[in-house]
Amino acid sequence: MKNNIAIVLGVLFVLYFICIEFFTGHGTNFYFIWLIMGLGLLLFAFCSKMGMLDTLPLWIRRSASIFFILGMLVFLFVESLIIGGFGAKGEKDLDYLIVLGAQLKVSGPSKVLRMRLDTAYDYLLENEDTKVIVSGGQGSDEPDTEAQGMFDYLVKRGIESQRIIKEDKSTNTTQNISFSSRYLNKEEDSVGIVTNNFHVYRATAIARANGYADVCGVAAPADPFLQANNMLREFFGVVKDSVFGNM
Repeated sequence: MKNNIAIVLGVLFVLYFICIEFFTGHGTNFYFIWLIMGLGLLLFAFCSKMGMLDTLPLWIRRSASIFFILGMLVFLFVESLIIGGFGAKGEKDLDYLIVLGAQLKVSGPSKVLRMRLDTAYDYLLENEDTKVIVSGGQGSDEPDTEAQGMFDYLVKRGIESQRIIKEDKSTNTTQNISFSSRYLNKEEDSVGIVTNNFHVYRATAIARANGYADVCGVAAPADPFLQANNMLREFFGVVKDSVFGNM
């Protein structure tokens, strides 16, 4: 039974990798983990069927089982925290929004970044006194800073330029939030962090760890097909930032 499950999951993971590689966009190479996991499961099924695993000492097999179960419990717990941020709508009349950067292409903001910007745009229309900080530096494969690309996008859609503040030095979520605090009073101002739904939990936790006293998430949508990849990647992001004390 477990061999059949491993084979089915292995094939599905490899197919998912192929679909991401050839049919959808991707900002990083993290999606290769699906290929690695898929091939690993297929190898496990093969070794199990050939009886190779039975030759391992009992303590190794039991230790591996315990490690797997504990790992799955941690994974499910972290994913439940991540899912808890999906419905974040923010509060009305916030002093500031911070839109976290994502990949900027020659043609403009990537799909992920457009989702964040469109969510911020809708909020700014409904809350006319709120200012927005667009946060993101320039990567080696980007034509300009993410902040400038976001600024141009929002201005083109009709948001007044004087409502937009550019933070153009940061290169990751922690820096997005830390560097943006230079443009506001993080102990007194109310702040909404605009990012995709799978990223809200970690982003707001990092903001609180950075001393933001009144902060909430504003969840933008995410690509449904890439959600599994995003959720898995975010799990490792939460673990990493927890270990390094960023949240």
